[in-house]
Amino acid sequence: MTVGILRTGAYVPPRAVDNTTIAEWAGTTPEWIRDRTGIDTRRYADDREATSDLAFQAAVDLLGPREGWPRINSVIVATSTGDQAQPATAAALQDKLGLTGIPAFDLNSVCVGYLFAFEVAAGLIARGRDDGVALVVGADIYSRIMNRADRKTVSLFGDGAGATLVGQVPTGYGLLASRLVTDGELRSLVEVPGDTGLFRMDGRAVRDYVRTTLPKLVFEVLDESGFTLADMDRIILHQANTRLLETLIRELGMDPDRVPLTAPRYGNTGAASIPITLHSAHRERPLRRGERILLAGVGGGMSAGAAVLTWY
Repeated sequence: MTVGILRTGAYVPPRAVDNTTIAEWAGTTPEWIRDRTGIDTRRYADDREATSDLAFQAAVDLLGPREGWPRINSVIVATSTGDQAQPATAAALQDKLGLTGIPAFDLNSVCVGYLFAFEVAAGLIARGRDDGVALVVGADIYSRIMNRADRKTVSLFGDGAGATLVGQVPTGYGLLASRLVTDGELRSLVEVPGDTGLFRMDGRAVRDYVRTTLPKLVFEVLDESGFTLADMDRIILHQANTRLLETLIRELGMDPDRVPLTAPRYGNTGAASIPITLHSAHRERPLRRGERILLAGVGGGMSAGAAVLTWY
């Protein structure tokens, strides 16, 4: 038995925040933001919206009418900006969806959290005894932890949620290989210190980590899967910022047409980034059975992950 992604959904708040607004906050210019990040706009949640609300909207987009829902055996939310310190945001999502008596829990590996959650879901399903599925959601509201005076970070982040159903697929499809890694000694590179509650990042050091760690993981999973980068039909990367993605595409020799980008219009949506981009790619050009997909990204911790799967 193999495990794969069965369905996708996403939600971004309607409020668009453009570079002119960010420039006013941070004392810079829209041109500086566009040149340095490649981001044109990002979405911010309403003051009344919680992370679980964004996750709920993405789940509803994925699940459709209630009468068509599959049997969901677990709810996993990847987030570093949960509704509150406790309980888990997944518990709030479970309640909003009317799902009872199943495990619901959060996972925090910052921007790469979705890949960690996907791996956990695959393990739960592989150990199961029925054909139920896992609801795996990446959701973050970064707008509330931004230092608006820091042009290097406030220009990057937006809010959103991406959802997937993870379940059994026929042999030959689904997850073929994956790698996850955390280098905790570098955890201070991306953090929200308790004394300020505001996001901070050593951008140059993070960029260096991405450019060394991510290629290593990517080629490890490709080797394990028996494929090459040229064999990948879609390459879904964490949307850290457009300029960094352009560097990775160039340095790894990726075909830009196979690497969809959502960063220019949504910014970096944290753990939601990979599932939002997968869903967007599917909406723009539906995934076909047998397509080979590479998922990869880096997040705080410092953590990184990569996975190769065949779409069913």
